Amino acid sequence: MAKSELDRTTIDLFENEKRPGRPKTNPLPREMQLKINKRNQIKRDRARGLKRVEFKISSELYQALSDMAEEQNISRSALIETILQEKLAINR
Repeated sequence: MAKSELDRTTIDLFENEKRPGRPKTNPLPREMQLKINKRNQIKRDRARGLKRVEFKISSELYQALSDMAEEQNISRSALIETILQEKLAINR
């Protein structure tokens, strides 16, 4: 059977063909990479003295915070921290 360059339905014929794109550089699966990256981020945050706070808000409030943070050219997290500091009058 002849191999047609246009036929991509028979993948076994093309398994040795080099595909464009970046080669795989990390031997771990993506799920494990994400877990390790998250763990390292938490360690860096702890070393900087940061504490994690999680809460749920409405999508309208979320969008308003995102828009305001973008206008001020800061992260949403930094904006929320600023608002809380102002409300509690704990300006550093």
